[in-house]
Amino acid sequence: MEDTFTPLDCLLPAGKQKICLLILNQPLDADYLHVLWRKAVIRACADGAANHLYHATDGHRDSFLPDYISGDFDSITPEVRSFYEGKKCRLIETADQDLTDFTKCLAILLEEIKQRSLQVDTVVTLGGLAGRLDQTMASIETLFHAQNMTELPVIILQGCSLAYLLRAQGSRIRTQSVTLIGITSFIVPPRALKTDCTIPSFEGMRHRLDVNTGLEGDWCSLIPVGGPCVTRTTGLKWNLDGQVLQFGKLVSTSNTYEAHDAEEDRKPVLVQSDRPLLWSMGIHRK
Repeated sequence: MEDTFTPLDCLLPAGKQKICLLILNQPLDADYLHVLWRKAVIRACADGAANHLYHATDGHRDSFLPDYISGDFDSITPEVRSFYEGKKCRLIETADQDLTDFTKCLAILLEEIKQRSLQVDTVVTLGGLAGRLDQTMASIETLFHAQNMTELPVIILQGCSLAYLLRAQGSRIRTQSVTLIGITSFIVPPRALKTDCTIPSFEGMRHRLDVNTGLEGDWCSLIPVGGPCVTRTTGLKWNLDGQVLQFGKLVSTSNTYEAHDAEEDRKPVLVQSDRPLLWSMGIHRK
């Protein structure tokens, strides 16, 4: 089984992916925001992300009204909350402290997609890879939750970096319904639920990553955040052939792509792993 995905298609003005946009509580990149906002069929803010959206769109805020803002509302300022309430934006309180605002906002977004019967290819998260290390790790942890919540690719963009958790063959979506203030119910993964992501055979799912949009930077990485990963790749300068990626042993950071003629397309990267594996790549900023 092969899964084909173009991670940076979402940043192409003429890209083919239908996306939803989820904004996190970190400084916004104006260029990314404008491209993604125009393309998104749902736009959501996780709590204090509304502050950043409010200030980044000064002078034309009415053109950047999110479909909803969710969270425990310990970060959104009174001024910003009042503005979006006055514009009839939905504010959905999610008080559960066992899940991050990112995870809860994603769960609501997925329920919105379902309720509105939308055709969506990718969930794009803006922010989440800068600032505090613990918050960055929480963003990555949400990608693991996401694999229990949806089959859709969920990516994180910020600055010159993209993060995407590659699904392992055999992983299953396992969820439960939870009722929160302001919304009848939506789907979240149980906190203590263990992800079933074993591969019966290593000849299972293979990820084909198309990296020929022209937006790719020079570097890419495969990081075994969730545990040891038996990994095979092609299309990289330093490929893997069944080696175990594991912290304390081997991690494929600061890798790059296989050399190619400037007049030819770059070959896709093929990745196969027996467990979820974090793909990270550079974004070329013009």
